[in-house]
Amino acid sequence: MDRLDAMKVFVLAVDEGSLAAAGRKLGRSPAAVSRAIAFLEERVGAELLHRTTRSIKLSEEGERYVAICRRVLTELEEADDIAAGPRAAPRGLLTITAPVVSGEMVLRPILDAFLDAYPTVSAKLLLFDRAVNLIEEGVDIALRIGHLADSAMVAMRIGEISRVVVAAPRYLKQHPRITELGDLAKHQIVAMAHLPNSWTFAPQAGSSAARTVQFTPRLVVNSTYAAVASAVAGRGVARMYSYQVAEQVARGELEIVLAADQDPEMPAHLICPQGRLSVPKVRAFTDFAVPRLKKQFALLKKSINAR
Repeated sequence: MDRLDAMKVFVLAVDEGSLAAAGRKLGRSPAAVSRAIAFLEERVGAELLHRTTRSIKLSEEGERYVAICRRVLTELEEADDIAAGPRAAPRGLLTITAPVVSGEMVLRPILDAFLDAYPTVSAKLLLFDRAVNLIEEGVDIALRIGHLADSAMVAMRIGEISRVVVAAPRYLKQHPRITELGDLAKHQIVAMAHLPNSWTFAPQAGSSAARTVQFTPRLVVNSTYAAVASAVAGRGVARMYSYQVAEQVARGELEIVLAADQDPEMPAHLICPQGRLSVPKVRAFTDFAVPRLKKQFALLKKSINAR
């Protein structure tokens, strides 16, 4: 049996969630799909899938093996594209990852426009608030907020962001003024569930010691959108990334306080593994997305600075 064909069958079965579904997509019987996977299991000497009459589940070995299969199949497809040189049209599956909110707010509309412009490319957008290993997880491109660690990645800078403290105008009218960090102790705080009950700010000029404000939050949420909505509703003071509240600040629904105590700006980048830019679909997306992302982040920054 052809090993590469068996790998394709295995990956499709995992993606479809059943042997029967994979068979229908390939025009093969479930028995043929099962034989292909059994062939791989015999080669590697381990069970790759736990099978039931209705579903399949990857074994621990299967989880590792399917990631390798995806990478091998992708690299083979990309090798053909690279060999074709400038004649190769962008095609195939483009996998992108980003933090949840920046991916939804900033990146997704640009990806939609890219897919309209390149009908032979499909995309998978994975939104996680965690670091993703691009090579191990088979990701082509990532949007990263913050300073980058030294790595073998190609980085394209697309903008800058900062963290800002915000509250609704009506809330600020009904509570004591906020002119210095210590004033926050007198206020209701809207906090994020995954963060500590404290905010750390950059050192003052001439000092190397970071400044930390401890608080007991009045409201704790596990969603950025909920935190922003609660702040707009006047429930308290929140600290968010500038792009997360730029529209609300521009509309006057939120005001920035403690502007003099904002942290230095952090960069935003698109990154991809070395050599990936030679793949037509990746190069096409970066050429399409980078100028648009730069424009979008510049507009968001302008909205914040105008206030």
